[in-house]
Amino acid sequence: MLPQSLIKVLHQSATAGLLLVLLLAGSGAARAERIKDIASINGVRSNQLVGYGLVVGLDGTGDKTTQVQFTVQSLKSMLAKLGVTVPANVNPQLKNVAAVIVHADLPPFAKPGQTIDVTVSSLGNAESLRGGSLLMTPLKGADGQTYALAQGNLIVSGFGAEGADGSSVTVNVPSAGRIPNGGTVERGVASPFSQDPTLIMNLNGPDFTTAQRVANSINQTLGPGSARALDATSIEVRAPQDPAEKVAFASMVENLQVDPAAAPARVIINSRTGTVVIGSEVRVEPAAVAHGNLTVTVSESINVSQPGALARGQTVVTPESDVSVQEDASKMFLLDTGVSLNDLVAAVNRVGAAPGDLVAILEALQRVGALRAQLIVI
Repeated sequence: MLPQSLIKVLHQSATAGLLLVLLLAGSGAARAERIKDIASINGVRSNQLVGYGLVVGLDGTGDKTTQVQFTVQSLKSMLAKLGVTVPANVNPQLKNVAAVIVHADLPPFAKPGQTIDVTVSSLGNAESLRGGSLLMTPLKGADGQTYALAQGNLIVSGFGAEGADGSSVTVNVPSAGRIPNGGTVERGVASPFSQDPTLIMNLNGPDFTTAQRVANSINQTLGPGSARALDATSIEVRAPQDPAEKVAFASMVENLQVDPAAAPARVIINSRTGTVVIGSEVRVEPAAVAHGNLTVTVSESINVSQPGALARGQTVVTPESDVSVQEDASKMFLLDTGVSLNDLVAAVNRVGAAPGDLVAILEALQRVGALRAQLIVI
């Protein structure tokens, strides 16, 4: 659990809807992490599978076949394989059938006969898949080979209701569902884990310092020359040739403790939500900052000009504009050498700046060269 001083919500502007989050590093030593939490073994990965199928047994909420013709074509093709011939001139109205896309993740080292979860999503205009059953659907990989078969009853969390006047209420998404253990693996994926003479550990985030520390930790445990960092991401480790010994070896390596390098100095700004996240390594060089708010108000009013009783004229409507300008008093504050984030935000809060103002200040500090961090807008 993160310490209370690590995350501080500094300010939230109700008007602008901006949220500022400051991440401060603890004063103590960095906490060691297991290698398995910051890296993965090369070749040990999941594979995506996808297939096209039909869901039957719906309560009149299936595809409207007057608009979706491929559902009828799919049903005719399936019935033909089962020995049922549907005349070509017959166009059945299949309100209880829906065409769907089925997708799943095939985990590493999956063996034939094991089961996996599958997700089923409507492809046509079906209103709901609730209560439906997926018919046998081949799931194929990127190479076009079939690796699993999916079939079973759907679990759909969403539902909807519609009145006679056209009003409707929908909760969650009724056009998609899942089948736990609904896919049966039919083919395994070859992995280089048992054939390669070495293990390649790939860091989740590239960092030269962390890669070198991982190699040093392995060498201290297994002996000099057991591991070497290939680049900022990969660490090569010499491993036993026997598969059983290699499994035990990989288990030992991934549980070794490593102190990851400190994150780069970055300031992240979300332009859509106004969220500002400042990393703990951000520093500010000497600079003087003054920031003020200028408010311009324009009000419009309508006046009616009425001529006198004896005057010859017409009643007319005349607009009247009132423009006022108000500038809030701004204060200047001085940032000394190596100012920390806590001091920076405290100075900004003392002058009453909102998170949106802090964004403008940070951008200006980077332009002047006083912000020692990378400013990233997402």
